Amino acid sequence: MNKLFINLVAVCIFISMLEAKEYKVYYLGGQSNMEGLGRVEELPNDLPSAVKDVMIFHGNSAADDSPVDGRGLWSQLSPGHGDGFHTDGIRNLYTDRFGIELTFAQKIKELTPEYPIALIKYSRGATSLSEEAAGSAGCWAPDYRGCDGINQYDHFLATLRNAFSVRDIDSDGEEDVLIPAGIIWMQGESDASFTEEIAGRYEQNLKRLMDLIRAALRVDDLPVVIGLITDSGQYDDGKVWDYGEIVQKAQASYVEQDCCAALVTSTKNYSYSDPWHYDSQGFLDLGLEFAKEVVQLQKRADKKFSN
Repeated sequence: MNKLFINLVAVCIFISMLEAKEYKVYYLGGQSNMEGLGRVEELPNDLPSAVKDVMIFHGNSAADDSPVDGRGLWSQLSPGHGDGFHTDGIRNLYTDRFGIELTFAQKIKELTPEYPIALIKYSRGATSLSEEAAGSAGCWAPDYRGCDGINQYDHFLATLRNAFSVRDIDSDGEEDVLIPAGIIWMQGESDASFTEEIAGRYEQNLKRLMDLIRAALRVDDLPVVIGLITDSGQYDDGKVWDYGEIVQKAQASYVEQDCCAALVTSTKNYSYSDPWHYDSQGFLDLGLEFAKEVVQLQKRADKKFSN
């Protein structure tokens, strides 16, 4: 009888494993052009109000030196995950803004239809990689201590921990498998705003942070796609980011040195809703370009592995 029971348990576990849904997980991070200033009212009619088979965990944004947060809940992707989004971990408070997540997920589903998609988003406007550029917004440097020892990397780790602690992200009664598939990063403007020295350290700071995010996701060669920062030119002197060219070169150099990284440069063609942020059409296109680049990196890695 005991032997029969053990065999039945083994069969149930095997069946459960067969039924488990495998989600490809993408992390979306950075500063305000990752948060997203697109206007929901300007979304095209052919973009669904909810993206089927795409779940998102949007970590609550918090300032440096505030208690470690990272609260969130898994929910079906829909508009409203842009600037001003807030969650208490029980319910989401959506806004009238969106970021890259909508078209990114839609394009990923089109290019890799065999897998359902999961997004983990944690970003915060005006944050920097350099400690000297942190200001009041916050800093991603893991060893930046500020006043109370809490930084943006701490909030990111909390978001990741909370997201991966949920065993059934789509609440269908079956345990899900989350497979890290890529890092999507849009940031650098703050580091281009202060001094030439700060901008000059961007590449080493970027490499360090991407390596640490890869380590947190436990995939050493996880694809990384960076969005090229650009300048609207809407200041009196014609430049919003005084040292933007230095950060741009740093971003290009980083992807040249990393065979699992790519750079989206279509941002050079976008229009702006204000001196600092792309307009709605820019965010829609940026999501598509991020998706195409990360899938290309995945295909390149699969081909290398198969050879």
